[in-house]
Amino acid sequence: MKTSELQTIKQRYNIVGNCDALNHVLDVALQVAPTDLSVLIVGESGVGKEIIPRVIHDNSPRRREKYFAINCGSIPEGTIDSELFGHVKGSFTGAINDSPGYFGVANKGTLFLDEVGELPLATQARLLRVLETGEYIPVGATEVRKTDVRIVAATNLNIRKAISEGRFREDLYYRLNSIPIQMPPLRERGEDIILLFRLFAMQMAEKYKMDRIVLDEGARQLLMKYKWPGNVRQLKNITEQISILSPERKITASVLSKFIPQDQETTQLAVINHRNDASHDQETETLYMMIRQLHGSMNEMRREMELLKKQIEEQHGRTINTVQLPSSNQLAPIQPVAPIQSVAEDAFAEEYVEPEKEPENLNLNDISKQMLEKALERNHGNRRKAAQELGISDRTLYRRLKQYGLDQ
Repeated sequence: MKTSELQTIKQRYNIVGNCDALNHVLDVALQVAPTDLSVLIVGESGVGKEIIPRVIHDNSPRRREKYFAINCGSIPEGTIDSELFGHVKGSFTGAINDSPGYFGVANKGTLFLDEVGELPLATQARLLRVLETGEYIPVGATEVRKTDVRIVAATNLNIRKAISEGRFREDLYYRLNSIPIQMPPLRERGEDIILLFRLFAMQMAEKYKMDRIVLDEGARQLLMKYKWPGNVRQLKNITEQISILSPERKITASVLSKFIPQDQETTQLAVINHRNDASHDQETETLYMMIRQLHGSMNEMRREMELLKKQIEEQHGRTINTVQLPSSNQLAPIQPVAPIQSVAEDAFAEEYVEPEKEPENLNLNDISKQMLEKALERNHGNRRKAAQELGISDRTLYRRLKQYGLDQ
């Protein structure tokens, strides 16, 4: 592609940079745009993957049709099939009308599926069918529908590792990966780092009517040496911080070092754990809270049983003591008198024997299932309200319901 064409694309989409890797990405995007091939964009978080699908759509025959960008990781697992493929009225609680879903609304257009690696396996199977045949079935429907949608997907996951761990379908990967595009991380873009810093500094100066910050040579070298684990997004944040907080407008290495992490060799902001430790800790705390509540209910029930037993025993004793026998000076012969039964005896003829205490069930799964059922019953089947009462997310609730077979 000619340099003039590349510069036109960069100006149109406000893309800053001249490194060969970035130019190659734009070249591939423009070459694949006229086709209907699926595209998979791979790159670290914050590198600007969301720009490429827009470039592809705007330079394709579908440019006059609808374009939707969908973050697959932000949609709860229990509703993502409905969001993507639609549903029919009454197919689940809250489905008061038919919905065409994104695949229905975006017919003839383009769908950008960001964070496609976060899709549940069941949804991955549905997506594979759409890619292969153009057919899908809305949630709760029985009729197959057709759609003509161009798919551009993106992920920051290591898809090969996700496939080996059983979290991503290999056949779907090959379907999405018809045209692979690898976005370069910021640390590999050389002088583009300085160009982006200048852009963000100029934007801040114009927006807040302040003097623009500039870098001296030492600061430039420090900026180039840092590994930028957060990529362009992190560079923009740091530039904005310096623009607001630094009294000096000429930034030296000593000033810059106050705003960037000292570990210059790291390429990760934090250890990535797909189990989501914060969510896991919250679920554990919720389970312990459920156990404490259940124990409290059992202790209260035990106290009530003890009180009931005591009341019955006292009433039984008073009834026996108040039986009136014939006096000894009666003229008629004394006939044996049958014992008089009280109301309590009629209702409780046999001696009350406290049943043996069954061992308390401390299995977390059983207790969690009981609390889920109780929360759903209290909220008349409303899953969102049940999740709020239990203090967990909608997605966690749907996963638990599926785990315990309560999602029917």
